[in-house]
Amino acid sequence: GAKPAQQKSARCLSFNQIINANGVREMSTYFTEDHEWIAVDGDTGTVGITKYAAEQLGDVVFVEVPEAGVSFGKGDDMAVVESVKAASDVYAPVAGEVTEGNGDLADAPETVNEDPEGKGWFCKIKLSDKGDLDGLMDADAYKTFCEGL
Repeated sequence: GAKPAQQKSARCLSFNQIINANGVREMSTYFTEDHEWIAVDGDTGTVGITKYAAEQLGDVVFVEVPEAGVSFGKGDDMAVVESVKAASDVYAPVAGEVTEGNGDLADAPETVNEDPEGKGWFCKIKLSDKGDLDGLMDADAYKTFCEGL
């Protein structure tokens, strides 16, 4: 019958698989005061710059992302993003080892402007210590932070 199937589907959702209104799985996303975001799934985080940062930079013309195998401490310079206005360092929001850099950005740096919190991600990083996330902001706190700038 219908009842057991409904119960089963509800049970299949793990604790950190929150389904939003569009049916898309949302990972836990954290934000830094330097306008980086990290979307955490298990012990891996995808890192990029926020829409706010991309808007402040203007048209992005060059992105240098880290390569797999490179390790960073929390707050270390991790990547560089250059726009028509300025060059900015991107800092590691957590300590860890890069598992993948987004090589697509070398040929299409404008992706950072078009989809900064999606396809414009910079790298994936294996977290050394999930405690690094404790000092970061959630989406609501980050929004409030930006409103105060």
